[in-house]
Amino acid sequence: MKRLRIGVDLGGSKIEVLAMDERGAELLRTRVATPQGDYVATVAAVAALVTDVEQQVGGQGTIGVGTPGAVSPANGVIKNANSVCLNGRPLRDDLQTALRRPVRIANDADCFVLSEASDGAAAGAASVFGVIVGTGTGGGIVIGGKLLGGPNAIAGEWGHNPLPWPRDEERPGAACYCGRQGCIETWLSGPALEREYRRMTGIDMAAVRIAQRDRDAEPAAVEVLDQYSDRMARALATIINILDPECIVLGGGVGNIERLYREVPRRWGRYVFSDRVDTRLLKPRFGDSSGVRGAARLWDESLYSD
Repeated sequence: MKRLRIGVDLGGSKIEVLAMDERGAELLRTRVATPQGDYVATVAAVAALVTDVEQQVGGQGTIGVGTPGAVSPANGVIKNANSVCLNGRPLRDDLQTALRRPVRIANDADCFVLSEASDGAAAGAASVFGVIVGTGTGGGIVIGGKLLGGPNAIAGEWGHNPLPWPRDEERPGAACYCGRQGCIETWLSGPALEREYRRMTGIDMAAVRIAQRDRDAEPAAVEVLDQYSDRMARALATIINILDPECIVLGGGVGNIERLYREVPRRWGRYVFSDRVDTRLLKPRFGDSSGVRGAARLWDESLYSD
Protein backbone atom coordinates (compact mmCIF):
# COMPACT_ATOMS: atom_id res chain seq x y z
CA MET A 1 0.00 0.00 0.00
CA LYS A 2 1.33 3.45 -0.94
CA ARG A 3 2.36 5.79 1.84
CA LEU A 4 0.75 9.15 1.17
CA ARG A 5 0.72 12.69 2.44
CA ILE A 6 -2.87 13.93 2.43
CA GLY A 7 -3.55 17.66 2.54
CA VAL A 8 -6.94 19.26 3.09
CA ASP A 9 -7.71 22.93 2.41
CA LEU A 10 -10.91 23.65 4.32
CA GLY A 11 -12.07 26.96 2.89
CA GLY A 12 -15.19 29.01 3.24
CA SER A 13 -16.41 28.13 -0.25
CA LYS A 14 -14.61 24.88 -1.14
CA ILE A 15 -12.88 21.88 0.41
CA GLU A 16 -9.89 20.65 -1.55
CA VAL A 17 -7.98 17.42 -0.90
CA LEU A 18 -4.55 16.57 -2.33
CA ALA A 19 -2.66 13.28 -2.21
CA MET A 20 1.14 13.50 -2.51
CA ASP A 21 3.72 10.74 -2.40
CA GLU A 22 6.55 10.79 0.12
CA ARG A 23 8.76 12.74 -2.31
CA GLY A 24 6.16 15.50 -2.69
CA ALA A 25 4.85 14.56 -6.13
CA GLU A 26 1.14 15.24 -6.60
CA LEU A 27 -0.93 12.14 -7.28
CA LEU A 28 -4.55 13.27 -7.13
CA ARG A 29 -6.48 16.42 -6.32
CA THR A 30 -10.23 16.89 -5.90
CA ARG A 31 -12.63 19.42 -4.38
CA VAL A 32 -16.24 19.95 -3.38
CA ALA A 33 -18.26 22.95 -2.23
CA THR A 34 -18.13 23.59 1.52
CA PRO A 35 -21.50 22.98 3.24
CA GLN A 36 -22.41 26.52 4.24
CA GLY A 37 -22.85 27.07 7.96
CA ASP A 38 -23.11 23.32 8.69
CA TYR A 39 -20.34 22.02 10.92
CA VAL A 40 -21.45 18.38 11.02
CA ALA A 41 -21.79 18.24 7.23
CA THR A 42 -18.37 19.88 6.85
CA VAL A 43 -16.66 17.21 8.98
CA ALA A 44 -18.46 14.51 7.01
CA ALA A 45 -17.45 16.07 3.69
CA VAL A 46 -13.76 16.20 4.67
CA ALA A 47 -13.80 12.58 5.83
CA ALA A 48 -15.55 11.42 2.66
CA LEU A 49 -13.11 13.27 0.39
CA VAL A 50 -10.05 11.85 2.16
CA THR A 51 -11.46 8.33 2.04
CA ASP A 52 -12.32 8.65 -1.64
CA VAL A 53 -8.88 9.99 -2.57
CA GLU A 54 -7.10 7.21 -0.70
CA GLN A 55 -9.23 4.58 -2.40
CA GLN A 56 -8.56 6.06 -5.83
CA VAL A 57 -4.80 6.27 -5.28
CA GLY A 58 -4.59 2.96 -3.47
CA GLY A 59 -2.84 4.06 -0.33
CA GLN A 60 -3.17 5.64 3.09
CA GLY A 61 -1.37 8.56 4.61
CA THR A 62 -0.86 11.24 7.18
CA ILE A 63 -3.50 13.96 7.17
CA GLY A 64 -2.91 17.69 7.52
CA VAL A 65 -5.72 20.23 7.42
CA GLY A 66 -5.50 23.93 6.71
CA THR A 67 -8.45 25.81 8.12
CA PRO A 68 -9.54 29.36 8.93
CA GLY A 69 -8.66 30.25 12.50
CA ALA A 70 -6.55 28.00 14.70
CA VAL A 71 -6.80 25.31 17.34
CA SER A 72 -6.88 26.96 20.76
CA PRO A 73 -4.04 25.77 23.03
CA ALA A 74 -6.41 26.35 25.97
CA ASN A 75 -9.14 23.88 25.07
CA GLY A 76 -8.48 22.32 21.66
CA VAL A 77 -11.40 23.93 19.85
CA ILE A 78 -11.25 26.20 16.82
CA LYS A 79 -10.98 29.94 17.46
CA ASN A 80 -10.80 33.05 15.27
CA ALA A 81 -12.27 31.45 12.13
CA ASN A 82 -14.18 33.68 9.73
CA SER A 83 -16.06 30.50 8.81
CA VAL A 84 -17.86 31.03 12.10
CA CYS A 85 -19.58 27.61 12.23
CA LEU A 86 -16.14 26.16 13.07
CA ASN A 87 -15.57 28.38 16.12
CA GLY A 88 -15.86 26.61 19.45
CA ARG A 89 -15.88 23.20 17.76
CA PRO A 90 -13.40 20.34 18.39
CA LEU A 91 -12.56 19.99 14.71
CA ARG A 92 -9.35 18.04 15.19
CA ASP A 93 -10.99 15.55 17.55
CA ASP A 94 -14.01 15.10 15.30
CA LEU A 95 -11.86 14.54 12.19
CA GLN A 96 -9.67 12.08 14.07
CA THR A 97 -12.77 10.17 15.11
CA ALA A 98 -14.18 10.18 11.58
CA LEU A 99 -10.88 9.16 9.95
CA ARG A 100 -9.61 6.88 12.73
CA ARG A 101 -6.12 8.33 12.82
CA PRO A 102 -4.25 11.43 14.06
CA VAL A 103 -4.87 14.70 12.21
CA ARG A 104 -2.78 17.86 12.33
CA ILE A 105 -4.47 21.21 11.84
CA ALA A 106 -2.90 24.58 11.07
CA ASN A 107 -4.21 27.94 9.99
CA ASP A 108 -4.71 28.11 6.22
CA ALA A 109 -2.26 31.01 5.90
CA ASP A 110 0.33 28.99 7.84
CA CYS A 111 -0.12 26.18 5.32
CA PHE A 112 0.24 28.64 2.46
CA VAL A 113 3.52 30.12 3.72
CA LEU A 114 4.86 26.67 4.62
CA SER A 115 4.33 25.58 1.02
CA GLU A 116 5.85 28.68 -0.56
CA ALA A 117 8.84 28.68 1.79
CA SER A 118 9.49 24.95 1.22
CA ASP A 119 9.55 24.66 -2.56
CA GLY A 120 7.66 27.69 -3.79
CA ALA A 121 8.44 31.31 -4.58
CA ALA A 122 10.35 31.88 -1.32
CA ALA A 123 12.29 28.60 -1.23
CA GLY A 124 15.64 29.12 0.46
CA ALA A 125 14.71 32.43 2.12
CA ALA A 126 15.74 32.77 5.75
CA SER A 127 12.50 34.50 6.77
CA VAL A 128 9.16 34.59 5.01
CA PHE A 129 5.84 36.26 5.76
CA GLY A 130 2.96 34.75 3.81
CA VAL A 131 -0.36 36.49 3.25
CA ILE A 132 -3.66 35.12 2.03
CA VAL A 133 -5.91 37.96 0.91
CA GLY A 134 -9.31 36.66 -0.12
CA THR A 135 -12.43 36.45 2.00
CA GLY A 136 -10.19 37.43 4.91
CA THR A 137 -6.56 38.44 5.42
CA GLY A 138 -4.60 35.63 7.02
CA GLY A 139 -0.87 35.57 7.61
CA GLY A 140 1.85 33.11 8.56
CA ILE A 141 5.59 33.13 9.31
CA VAL A 142 8.42 30.74 8.42
CA ILE A 143 11.81 31.31 10.03
CA GLY A 144 14.81 29.18 9.10
CA GLY A 145 12.57 26.81 7.18
CA LYS A 146 10.24 26.17 10.15
CA LEU A 147 6.70 27.35 10.64
CA LEU A 148 6.32 29.67 13.62
CA GLY A 149 3.31 28.74 15.71
CA GLY A 150 3.63 30.72 18.94
CA PRO A 151 2.23 29.99 22.40
CA ASN A 152 -1.14 31.50 21.49
CA ALA A 153 -1.34 29.92 18.00
CA ILE A 154 -1.75 33.35 16.40
CA ALA A 155 1.67 34.10 14.84
CA GLY A 156 1.14 36.13 11.68
CA GLU A 157 -2.43 37.25 12.45
CA TRP A 158 -1.85 40.72 11.04
CA GLY A 159 -5.42 41.11 9.76
CA HIS A 160 -6.86 41.83 13.19
CA ASN A 161 -4.59 44.72 13.97
CA PRO A 162 -5.90 48.19 13.09
CA LEU A 163 -5.03 49.71 9.73
CA PRO A 164 -1.78 51.65 10.34
CA TRP A 165 -1.52 55.41 9.93
CA PRO A 166 -5.27 55.81 9.29
CA ARG A 167 -6.53 58.91 7.56
CA ASP A 168 -9.47 60.87 8.95
CA GLU A 169 -11.86 59.37 6.41
CA GLU A 170 -10.70 55.87 7.39
CA ARG A 171 -11.76 56.25 11.03
CA PRO A 172 -13.29 54.38 12.78
CA GLY A 173 -13.52 51.87 9.93
CA ALA A 174 -15.99 49.13 9.15
CA ALA A 175 -17.12 46.60 11.74
CA CYS A 176 -15.15 43.33 11.72
CA TYR A 177 -16.56 39.91 12.60
CA CYS A 178 -14.03 39.81 15.48
CA GLY A 179 -16.07 42.52 17.23
CA ARG A 180 -13.78 45.47 16.58
CA GLN A 181 -13.69 48.19 13.93
CA GLY A 182 -11.08 49.21 11.40
CA CYS A 183 -9.14 45.95 11.32
CA ILE A 184 -6.78 45.48 8.39
CA GLU A 185 -9.12 42.73 7.20
CA THR A 186 -11.96 45.23 6.82
CA TRP A 187 -9.80 47.25 4.39
CA LEU A 188 -7.82 44.63 2.47
CA SER A 189 -10.03 41.56 2.03
CA GLY A 190 -11.63 40.88 -1.34
CA PRO A 191 -15.08 41.93 -0.03
CA ALA A 192 -13.51 45.16 1.29
CA LEU A 193 -12.13 46.00 -2.15
CA GLU A 194 -15.57 45.34 -3.65
CA ARG A 195 -17.20 47.50 -0.95
CA GLU A 196 -14.97 50.45 -1.75
CA TYR A 197 -15.76 50.21 -5.46
CA ARG A 198 -19.48 49.98 -4.65
CA ARG A 199 -19.23 53.00 -2.36
CA MET A 200 -17.63 55.02 -5.14
CA THR A 201 -19.79 53.87 -8.07
CA GLY A 202 -22.93 52.28 -6.65
CA ILE A 203 -22.09 49.15 -8.67
CA ASP A 204 -21.60 45.66 -7.25
CA MET A 205 -18.58 44.08 -8.92
CA ALA A 206 -16.23 41.18 -8.16
CA ALA A 207 -12.63 42.04 -7.29
CA VAL A 208 -11.32 40.30 -10.41
CA ARG A 209 -13.47 42.53 -12.62
CA ILE A 210 -12.41 45.64 -10.72
CA ALA A 211 -8.82 44.69 -11.47
CA GLN A 212 -9.69 44.31 -15.13
CA ARG A 213 -11.31 47.74 -15.19
CA ASP A 214 -8.20 49.14 -13.56
CA ARG A 215 -6.14 47.69 -16.41
CA ASP A 216 -8.59 49.32 -18.82
CA ALA A 217 -7.92 52.66 -17.04
CA GLU A 218 -11.48 53.14 -15.76
CA PRO A 219 -11.10 56.13 -13.39
CA ALA A 220 -13.09 54.67 -10.47
CA ALA A 221 -11.23 51.36 -10.57
CA VAL A 222 -7.88 53.14 -10.82
CA GLU A 223 -8.70 55.28 -7.80
CA VAL A 224 -9.95 52.35 -5.72
CA LEU A 225 -6.84 50.30 -6.45
CA ASP A 226 -4.58 53.31 -5.77
CA GLN A 227 -6.15 53.56 -2.31
CA TYR A 228 -5.99 49.81 -1.85
CA SER A 229 -2.29 49.68 -2.80
CA ASP A 230 -1.46 52.36 -0.26
CA ARG A 231 -3.38 50.56 2.49
CA MET A 232 -1.60 47.33 1.64
CA ALA A 233 1.74 49.15 1.76
CA ARG A 234 0.95 50.56 5.19
CA ALA A 235 -0.18 47.19 6.53
CA LEU A 236 2.86 45.33 5.23
CA ALA A 237 5.22 48.08 6.39
CA THR A 238 4.32 47.23 9.98
CA ILE A 239 5.29 43.61 9.31
CA ILE A 240 8.62 44.74 7.85
CA ASN A 241 9.22 47.05 10.82
CA ILE A 242 8.68 44.19 13.29
CA LEU A 243 9.81 41.03 11.49
CA ASP A 244 12.02 42.42 8.68
CA PRO A 245 11.38 39.36 6.48
CA GLU A 246 13.47 38.54 3.44
CA CYS A 247 10.31 37.84 1.43
CA ILE A 248 6.59 38.47 1.59
CA VAL A 249 4.47 36.14 -0.54
CA LEU A 250 1.01 37.42 -1.46
CA GLY A 251 -1.67 34.80 -2.04
CA GLY A 252 -5.44 34.52 -2.23
CA GLY A 253 -7.69 35.91 -4.91
CA VAL A 254 -6.49 39.49 -4.43
CA GLY A 255 -2.92 38.23 -4.78
CA ASN A 256 -3.64 37.70 -8.48
CA ILE A 257 -3.79 41.47 -9.08
CA GLU A 258 -0.53 42.19 -10.90
CA ARG A 259 -0.48 45.90 -10.11
CA LEU A 260 0.11 45.20 -6.42
CA TYR A 261 3.58 43.75 -7.05
CA ARG A 262 4.65 47.04 -8.61
CA GLU A 263 2.72 49.52 -6.52
CA VAL A 264 3.03 48.19 -2.98
CA PRO A 265 6.86 48.03 -2.87
CA ARG A 266 6.98 51.45 -4.49
CA ARG A 267 4.85 52.84 -1.68
CA TRP A 268 5.93 50.99 1.45
CA GLY A 269 9.28 52.78 1.71
CA ARG A 270 7.60 55.88 3.11
CA TYR A 271 6.27 53.82 6.05
CA VAL A 272 9.18 51.46 6.77
CA PHE A 273 11.70 52.63 9.38
CA SER A 274 14.75 52.24 7.14
CA ASP A 275 16.70 54.15 4.52
CA ARG A 276 15.82 51.45 1.96
CA VAL A 277 13.67 48.31 1.82
CA ASP A 278 15.17 45.11 0.43
CA THR A 279 12.21 42.87 1.32
CA ARG A 280 10.80 41.26 -1.83
CA LEU A 281 7.06 41.01 -2.53
CA LEU A 282 6.50 37.78 -4.46
CA LYS A 283 3.72 36.03 -6.33
CA PRO A 284 3.16 32.47 -5.08
CA ARG A 285 4.60 29.72 -7.22
CA PHE A 286 1.65 27.41 -6.59
CA GLY A 287 -1.12 30.01 -6.50
CA ASP A 288 -4.37 28.80 -4.98
CA SER A 289 -2.87 25.31 -4.63
CA SER A 290 -0.28 26.36 -2.07
CA GLY A 291 -2.54 25.98 0.96
CA VAL A 292 -3.38 22.35 0.33
CA ARG A 293 0.28 21.56 -0.47
CA GLY A 294 1.33 23.09 2.84
CA ALA A 295 -1.34 21.12 4.69
CA ALA A 296 0.03 17.90 3.20
CA ARG A 297 3.43 18.82 4.69
CA LEU A 298 2.25 19.28 8.26
CA TRP A 299 3.68 15.91 9.26
CA ASP A 300 7.12 16.74 7.92
CA GLU A 301 8.95 17.33 11.19
CA SER A 302 11.73 19.27 9.47
CA LEU A 303 9.22 21.95 8.50
CA TYR A 304 6.60 21.99 11.20
CA SER A 305 6.44 21.54 14.93
CA ASP A 306 3.45 21.65 17.26
